[in-house]
Amino acid sequence: MNKNKIPLSLAEAQIEIEKIFAELNWNIEPKHLYAPIEYILDLGGKRIRPLLCLIASSMYGDWTESKNAAIGIEIFHNFTLLHDDIMDKAPIRRGKATVHEVWDENTAILSGDAMLIKAYQFIAQTKKEKLPSVLDLFSQTAIEVCEGQEYDMSFETRNDVNEQEYIHMIRLKTAVLLAASLKIGAIIGGANDDEANELYNFAIYLGLAFQLKDDFLDVYGNPETFGKRIGGDILCNKKTYMLINAIKLANAEQKKQLEYWLSIDNFDENEKINSVTKLYSEIGIDNLCKEKINEYQNLAMQSLKKIKNADTSVLETIANKLLNRKS
Repeated sequence: MNKNKIPLSLAEAQIEIEKIFAELNWNIEPKHLYAPIEYILDLGGKRIRPLLCLIASSMYGDWTESKNAAIGIEIFHNFTLLHDDIMDKAPIRRGKATVHEVWDENTAILSGDAMLIKAYQFIAQTKKEKLPSVLDLFSQTAIEVCEGQEYDMSFETRNDVNEQEYIHMIRLKTAVLLAASLKIGAIIGGANDDEANELYNFAIYLGLAFQLKDDFLDVYGNPETFGKRIGGDILCNKKTYMLINAIKLANAEQKKQLEYWLSIDNFDENEKINSVTKLYSEIGIDNLCKEKINEYQNLAMQSLKKIKNADTSVLETIANKLLNRKS
């Protein structure tokens, strides 16, 4: 390991990722099974997970050795989105119709199952001396993502969700896959255990801050840059960091107003969004969320500073881009 080694830049990693996914061949029979996989992967997205895998690998060794793991991670991530969309009955994903809308639910379920198996096939192509560690981490992460999804679904029918439970849920649902992506790349690249673990911790804190930023933008973002309607979480009474803390910190009159908006079924959507947003601002939830994002960002950077055997500048760039984003 050599700190003077120059890792892939963000732009270089993005170019390589696009090449890798453009070269994948999904023209396989039966087409009705594989066409939905090609469809959801072609929807793009930030591809931040495979990017983290390649970059971490390049920090310590030859990034090309992590290509298959990066593919497997991204296929797994999109598999979870495909099945989430079925559970949520979501009509749109990244501005396009969801797989179950284009085909049907049965096709989407089966194609999702095939994606999970394909993800493991790509992960299994890791060099044999690194495979046990990579496979153990990937499998543990996969089950944790499922646990996070279950917590998220159970929160929909509960009115007593607290902040600690919410943070635990988003750690499982969002942060662990980001963290595993980075650590898997580091393992393949040749990082020692201590530094691989610090990179994992960095990405956990980054993932928590990332999700809280998403919660914040859903309320206070600009609809022209956010990419979806502002206030979606408010309309469906989603138990976010914002709502949980608003209920906890509201005075008697504010709590009464919040409970009103949470309880009624027939309402004007814009009125509900504007009223709840105003309550959040009065209670100070906007500043509270910003403070929490900064807290996790600082913890992420503290972990990154413990990396002594590799150049971490590109990870700092990614963190700043993710946490200063408008969408």
